[in-house]
Amino acid sequence: MTTGTLPDTGDAAGGSSATRPFHVTNGSVLSIAIPMMLTHLSTPLVGLVSTGVVGQLGDAALVGGVALAAVIFDVVFVSCNFLRGATTGFTAQAVGAQDRAEEQSMLAGGMAIALAIGLLILAFHAPIGRLGLSLLNADGAVAEAAITYFAIRVWSAPFVLFNYVVFGWILGRGEAVAALLLQTLLNGLGIGLAVWLVLVADQGVAGAAWASLIAEALTSLAAVGLVLSRCERGSWQLHRLKDLSRVKRLFSVNADMLVRSVALLVGISFFTRESAQFGTDILAANTILLRYYFLAVSFLDGVAAAAEQLAGRSVGARDRAAFERTVRLTTIWGVGFAVVMALAILSTGPMVIDLMAPTPSVEAAALAFLPWAVALPLSGVIAFQMDGIFIGATWSREMRNMMLLSLGIYIAVESFATPALGNHGLWLSLLVFQGARSIFFRLWMIRLVPRTFA
Repeated sequence: MTTGTLPDTGDAAGGSSATRPFHVTNGSVLSIAIPMMLTHLSTPLVGLVSTGVVGQLGDAALVGGVALAAVIFDVVFVSCNFLRGATTGFTAQAVGAQDRAEEQSMLAGGMAIALAIGLLILAFHAPIGRLGLSLLNADGAVAEAAITYFAIRVWSAPFVLFNYVVFGWILGRGEAVAALLLQTLLNGLGIGLAVWLVLVADQGVAGAAWASLIAEALTSLAAVGLVLSRCERGSWQLHRLKDLSRVKRLFSVNADMLVRSVALLVGISFFTRESAQFGTDILAANTILLRYYFLAVSFLDGVAAAAEQLAGRSVGARDRAAFERTVRLTTIWGVGFAVVMALAILSTGPMVIDLMAPTPSVEAAALAFLPWAVALPLSGVIAFQMDGIFIGATWSREMRNMMLLSLGIYIAVESFATPALGNHGLWLSLLVFQGARSIFFRLWMIRLVPRTFA
């Protein structure tokens, strides 16, 4: 049984119809969700430490330059995060089908795509950098610092994308602890090297960029070792990648997930752009609340990761009962964590806002709109869970279409809610965006399940 033999009709696995049942438990969900929560929580620390280290140099222009260059990398790398999701889905299905050759073939295919995109980024890094800094209106000393940082860190692109694929492969195998260790290595190296190169070796902004590049490269070496330790030499059947239907499906799923990632990025960027129309104070307040929310949703990302692996494995095993139990348990745990997060944001929000707000007026604005941030986890919990289910099942075309539809509704609602309600209307439209994703994905899943497990 293979995962790539069917055309891209929404069915994720084809070949033999034999069922390989397995039992999904609360422990199955939490053994993946908890390590992934820790992984997602640790990642923002790297950017925080890097910014803080550069800030120790006492030049605001350097901090601004690094921040602007980091925005360019966020856009490029987040757009390529589909590599991780697609690899997770394909791998989990191969694990469920007990097909080691397919598991390793999909890994090889993902690596090839990642390296190709990474090399393309390097080939066009100069115009990418110029376009990014132009759109961000960088000039003077800030632009010089940004150029210095970008010119060095961009060479990490092949390593970053390679690590995405290996990370997705490990998660697809259900080895969440190994994924946590790999991410911890990357983050630890990034933080340690940033402190040493910037503050001890006195390399300035260039040191911060070199820290990211070296950390990604060394983590890639560790990832290669991890892959080789888990692969069987006889299972590298790379001739499978000559199968045009398999290659078509590999590229189709990755392309669909790329569109989904870009649509999500556009939605968040649209919120930030529209926030600016209300002035500096509201823009700063919305940014604080949104960043605080992103930190909190690490818990929902953990549940989504569990849904990815278990749903994909269920599809590969042709085990509908396991799939339905995966949906049920990840719904229960997701809603539970969402309620906890909402209460945490409500109770700690005033303290966090007091620490982050630069002026009393920004603090007052953030407190006024805090209830919207409290509501976000509750409106988005099913959206996150359904992302995991659809990625695991590689229902990529439907995921792409539902995301674009939700984005259209979000922009349409914002067009009349914001003029009528001001910033409250903007927040309302963001809740509608998440709610629409939750509803559309859940309803469409009901239609896809019988077809996939027919």
